[in-house]
Amino acid sequence: MALAGALAPRAEAQRRPVSFIRDAEIEATIRSFAAPLFAAASLDPAAISVHLVNDRSLNAFVANGLNMYLNTGLLMRSDNAGQVIGVIAHETGHIQGGHLAQMREQISQSMVPMILEMLATFGAAGAGMRPGNPNDWGGVRGGGGPTVTERFLLRYSRGMENQADQAAISLLERTGQSPRGLKEFLDILADQELLQVGRQDPYVRTHPVTRERVEFLRAHLAKSRFASTPTSPAVEERHARMRGKLRGFLEPGRVNTTYKPGDESLEARYARAIAAYKTLAFAESARMLDALIRERPSDPFFIETRAQFQLEQGKAEEARALYARAVALAPNEPLIVQALGSAELQAGATKAAIATLERARRLQPQDADTWRLLAQAYGRDNQLGLADYAQAEHYARLGRRDDAAHFAERAMRQLPPHGPAWLRAQDIRETSQRRKE
Repeated sequence: MALAGALAPRAEAQRRPVSFIRDAEIEATIRSFAAPLFAAASLDPAAISVHLVNDRSLNAFVANGLNMYLNTGLLMRSDNAGQVIGVIAHETGHIQGGHLAQMREQISQSMVPMILEMLATFGAAGAGMRPGNPNDWGGVRGGGGPTVTERFLLRYSRGMENQADQAAISLLERTGQSPRGLKEFLDILADQELLQVGRQDPYVRTHPVTRERVEFLRAHLAKSRFASTPTSPAVEERHARMRGKLRGFLEPGRVNTTYKPGDESLEARYARAIAAYKTLAFAESARMLDALIRERPSDPFFIETRAQFQLEQGKAEEARALYARAVALAPNEPLIVQALGSAELQAGATKAAIATLERARRLQPQDADTWRLLAQAYGRDNQLGLADYAQAEHYARLGRRDDAAHFAERAMRQLPPHGPAWLRAQDIRETSQRRKE
């Protein structure tokens, strides 16, 4: 598990930077939950990116086109896989309905009455603006209640929530899954609405919950032929492992109180093994992970976790052997392939690292870290033109246009003209310059 770079999102989250988590096992679990829903919605699963936000609060949202974000807090606080699947179904409903584009258009159309409203408000009551408050849609309030514009947009948002619920139910029914998890999740949110705004989880503030929504789901459950359909033991195990892994990495000091001494479930043992490592009990962690690997010798993710801990302790050769085993079991998991390349690089096997990282790049061409590692590998192999080109790709994916253009220019001076890498470097340079202009 790794923390990706910080992001400063809009609205309330601007008060602190947000980091993303990359983890092969958790991402594979979320993909397995989401793929049937995406397919049922006639969406290409490969076109939708699911991101894990390292935040303890309960939240999930879609943004910037085909991007879905799930907070680690939501995953850890979910009681079962059905609740997570229900949330994914709801967010898929937003994507399917094109709600982001509709909201942008609606906000744009509301600007004229909002400006008129501001003028009238300032002329009559002298009310002030409070920019940055996520609860003020337009930042303008009159004598006490919400403005006409704010009420209109809030109604529009509630309408979209109802549509997303209906879409979620349809997707769950079409995939033979119970909507019970979504209803349970809404029950949690309904309780949150009774709290003061500052104490509410962000999901409540961005996804208005009404009793009508809860009643709608309750009424549907009463007649759904899938109401009592349980999720499979395999799906529940994946959910439990995901929750245990997150708790071990993110809340290691609480693991021994979260899981009682007699709890020998796979989730508990996995969480304890990770928490032991995070609290520097390396030998104990190794013993517990080795026991899990003996129990599940064909499980790539237990092996990958063991390899990660070896690599972090500077044991590159041991990590390399473990990662090779994991890749043999999961050859199409780009993060595991990337990690093998990193271990090979640290072990001094530069040629092998280049081949492995090129394989990881083909599996996940948009990943900035893979390009960064490739730049290091090509640099160590004295292929400086390709090293600069890989660095340009790295910065392009981070949105650092000046750096991307700089390294693309350097690469073009060293690479054979009009070759594939040279042409791509030219594209990066020109695209970066156009965007800057």
